[in-house]
Amino acid sequence: MKISVRTRLFLSITFLIAFFVATTLLMNSLFLGKFYIWQKRAVLLRSMDRISEMYRGDPENISLELENLERNKGLNIYIIGPDFYNFKYNSTIRIFDANHRRIPVDRLPIVNPVQNNLQDLDVGEYFSNVVTDPRLETKFLVLASRINNGEFLVMSTPIAAINESVAIANRFLLLTGIMTAMLGGIAVYLFAGRFTKPILELSDIARRMSGLDFSRKYPVNSDDEIGQLGHSINSLSDQLDKAISELQEANEKLREDIEQERMLDKMRKEFISSVSHELKTPIALIQGYAEGLKLNVNEDEENRNFYCDVIMDETGKMNTLVKDLLDLSQVESGYFKLEKTDFDISQLVDRVLEKHQPLLHEKGIIMEVDKSAGMVVNGDRVRIEQVLVNYLSNAVNHVDEARIIRITVDRHGDKVRVSVFNSGKPIPDEALDKVWSSFYKIDKARTRAYGGSGLGLSVVKAIMELHNNSFGVANRDNGVVFWFEVDAA
Repeated sequence: MKISVRTRLFLSITFLIAFFVATTLLMNSLFLGKFYIWQKRAVLLRSMDRISEMYRGDPENISLELENLERNKGLNIYIIGPDFYNFKYNSTIRIFDANHRRIPVDRLPIVNPVQNNLQDLDVGEYFSNVVTDPRLETKFLVLASRINNGEFLVMSTPIAAINESVAIANRFLLLTGIMTAMLGGIAVYLFAGRFTKPILELSDIARRMSGLDFSRKYPVNSDDEIGQLGHSINSLSDQLDKAISELQEANEKLREDIEQERMLDKMRKEFISSVSHELKTPIALIQGYAEGLKLNVNEDEENRNFYCDVIMDETGKMNTLVKDLLDLSQVESGYFKLEKTDFDISQLVDRVLEKHQPLLHEKGIIMEVDKSAGMVVNGDRVRIEQVLVNYLSNAVNHVDEARIIRITVDRHGDKVRVSVFNSGKPIPDEALDKVWSSFYKIDKARTRAYGGSGLGLSVVKAIMELHNNSFGVANRDNGVVFWFEVDAA
């Protein structure tokens, strides 16, 4: 059975109180009587010295003082003549008989038992002993001495009174001991509760700490051991809370790193698979048509030219793919450094459109441009041009029968936003965030038709993140718009 600290403290101190009370009773029973006799003997000695100083041979002269000693000290005083025959004084016994003769000593009940001892005393000597009155069969403490004039002084006090006093004292001590034990038990119980309260509170705090709850603190109100323990518990709680928080943060970071590593590994595998897939088709075509040319499968000039055109077209696609891979690798590696300069974004738009004018004319694109002159921005001109070209190429490849492409350049606070809109089918909502991923293609058959690799928008994302600027895509009622921002100079 579990016993609390409070109960054990209560039982221990109560047992100690009862033990000391019982020990005191035992000591009283064994030694109080002897101590009382020793104290009475000391009283008799002091009384003897006082009588010796006062007495000059006539007890009548000091009878008042002798009677006072007898009554106040509880003594019987006898003065006996030097011939050890004549009894000269006692306040309660007649000195003379009916014939006016002094009563002989041997008729005194207390003096008679010590008569032999008195005969051996010299002046100034004394002896003390417990004697029994043969007539009353009562014990007395007797002290006898020979005083200066040669007479004998005998004093006695009843032992029964001493024993009765001891018994009364023991009974009183027993009663007070029981009351002391009861009151002490109550006091100890209250004290134990107050004493163990901080211990129980510290125990509760430690229990909470074991459950990783460090919110509760011990109120330190003293500098004693409990206060020092409470301070140590609070300090330990703070340190554990800090250590566990740091450990949790480290675990969370490690978990994120592991998840990122897993994602990177997955992306690496997907990347390798995608690159392999993108290269497999043109390589297979090149190999097949090259073998056909070698074996002279078609001897006429037209077919041979067709074979060569296919080989050159597929080689161009592979070249575009490799170029995009190199661009993406350079930007994402972190080793690529931007060369920022101030330039006019409107002029850059004009230059890009001028370079793509033959393609736009061939495709029958209706080109709309909304921009203002003098829109100076700060950024890497070459890379910004690459972003714009990728957006424009993407718009050309996905424009619908309306064949409308619109480029807009406007200012948004401290940024200049360039938007490229093309009429066509909207991008599915679930694919809006995925279009920036490497090799992601919404319509793979169509992408394959125009030779897209799925890396153009990934290159855009990498370049814009390197510039720390925003970019995005949104569906419109009749098409799709891609946009990016550049710092205004």
